[in-house]
Amino acid sequence: MERIPSKPERTKIYSVKLETLSDLYIHQLQNLHSAKSQFKAALPKIICAASDDDLKTALKNQIEVTKVQLERLSLLLKRYGARRETLKCKGMKSLLEECEIMLGVMATGAVRDLGIISTCQRVEHYEIAGFGTARAYAETLGKAEAPALLAESLDEEAAADDELTSIAILLQSQYYDEPDEVPAGEWKKPATREKAMV
Repeated sequence: MERIPSKPERTKIYSVKLETLSDLYIHQLQNLHSAKSQFKAALPKIICAASDDDLKTALKNQIEVTKVQLERLSLLLKRYGARRETLKCKGMKSLLEECEIMLGVMATGAVRDLGIISTCQRVEHYEIAGFGTARAYAETLGKAEAPALLAESLDEEAAADDELTSIAILLQSQYYDEPDEVPAGEWKKPATREKAMV
């Protein structure tokens, strides 16, 4: 049975204790910066594994969006005199490790694309929670300009999630026009993209 670390072991990984809401806010920004940096580094490999053109384009756009989001986070952290490079975000690390495993076991084509979308949407939802929380803290603390900057990133994450959902629906429609009539383990012949969009 895995041993649960004692309280001192859990807290000693932080250089300072998070005693105030301001401390927690700064930590959230640092955690987001680490998470976004990890995702940006992982995206090229994920893009190479994808086969659908729309999915590739959406993920490539995410690289550019992520660069801007990192600039916003860096700006805020610099304004508060906080370092960007602290602890690595373990939540994002685990999500990307799961994605790596999925890429290794999934078939090619639409199956892999749908798997990529599912793992990327987990990432998007994690980031939506992070940016939403950081914005709420910034508003409570009365941080000038920060809520608006964080709201931009939050809106971008929501838009990316919606785009991935649309691509997934289209991919699934090519194989499951009448799902109840598809024998288990048997693919239907893909419809053309034009037909699927009708």
